[in-house]
Amino acid sequence: DFKIRTVEQDGKTIKLQIWDTAGQERFRTITSSYYRGAHGIIVTYDVTDQESFNNVQQWLNEIDRYASENVNKLLVGNKCDLTSQRVVSTETAKAFADQLGIPFLETSAKNSTNVEEAFMAMTAAIKTRMASQPAGGSKPPTVQIRGQPVNQQSSCCSS
Repeated sequence: DFKIRTVEQDGKTIKLQIWDTAGQERFRTITSSYYRGAHGIIVTYDVTDQESFNNVQQWLNEIDRYASENVNKLLVGNKCDLTSQRVVSTETAKAFADQLGIPFLETSAKNSTNVEEAFMAMTAAIKTRMASQPAGGSKPPTVQIRGQPVNQQSSCCSS
């Protein structure tokens, strides 16, 4: 399931293509191809589900395997409104994200807490990274051709 979302940031219109795999195993094979072209990836877990948090490392390993080296990542704990059902503390998740060097925040999709902020944080991070890269990227790939010139002095038909 994916959605196209357009956001405005610093006077620029940015189009986001958002894929929601819901952590489902059936998406693992197709997601690898989408990682390759991604500029940013938000890994979301459920704060009321320890298994969901435990799977974060596996998803991050997939990202490291298939995404570009400098892809922006964001760790998001969802359902922060369900305080009485919480099993993953904010402190635990924040420490984990800090250890990996990726930003972290908590959201509630149900009451829209920090949802917009998550998308805007990711958009800003991507924009900052892309602005710091040289225009046109690195030098274009080249092909070196080595060999000897072909000598065609003799021919069966020459006089």
